[in-house]
Amino acid sequence: MQRVLISGPASWNLMIHLAAFPRPEPHQVFADWHHEAIGGTSAGKALNLARLGVPVTLLTVVGDDEPGRRIRAALDGIDLLVTPSANGSERHTNLMDGNGQRLSIYLNLPSIEGEPAVPALDEVDVVVADLAEISRPVLRAARAAGKEIWTDLHDWDTESEYQREFAETADVIFASADRLPDPVVFMRDRIDAGARLVVCTFGAEGAMALERGADPIHVPAERVDEVVDTNGAGDAFVAGVLAGRLRGIPLPECLREGARAGAAAVRSRELAG
Repeated sequence: MQRVLISGPASWNLMIHLAAFPRPEPHQVFADWHHEAIGGTSAGKALNLARLGVPVTLLTVVGDDEPGRRIRAALDGIDLLVTPSANGSERHTNLMDGNGQRLSIYLNLPSIEGEPAVPALDEVDVVVADLAEISRPVLRAARAAGKEIWTDLHDWDTESEYQREFAETADVIFASADRLPDPVVFMRDRIDAGARLVVCTFGAEGAMALERGADPIHVPAERVDEVVDTNGAGDAFVAGVLAGRLRGIPLPECLREGARAGAAAVRSRELAG
């Protein structure tokens, strides 16, 4: 099986589940339940790829602190390349409402002293460059080495400059449709600019994909009787699609693999169901 290198965030998160988000005024609320767990878009992709049997290496930033030790423990079994953080590990508090919507409060963002090291890419077949400063030199090295690059732009509105280099460099692009003026126009624009495959996700409404030289296709979300926690569903979806592509199955089936992985994630309190 081909090896995947993922570059980007891993965090330690406090998840607080509420019936509804608090009103913007002083008052008291009671959580339905809460738990602590590993988070981070790159950690989610790595854990899901490993669950699907794909050899994966995760390049991330972790501090020498208790959250960092919990992150490492949660990633046990993943091939880790850790860049030390000068100010501790990434941490979030995520408020989740009864509809699965998330309000993410960043408690700490890790800081890297100097230039992050770029790992050797000789034995890597696919590079997933997630949105993080540690990923920019990896993105550039992967392009110079001719590696296939995947990226996840999350809720990019096509205006923010932070995501632009990722959008303009990657061969395969995933993006949430939430802030896109017209997802189909976005997909066609990225294909015209050189991408091979663009996928837009619509949450519970499934996903749409456009491959170079083909028409857009849509896959519905997998039916889920009980949603436990929606965190990590998008990363599981990307991992499922990538695992399918590595097996050489047709794109519609890859998208269904992604939908199944996303459904497994929302049935669980963890990033990988």
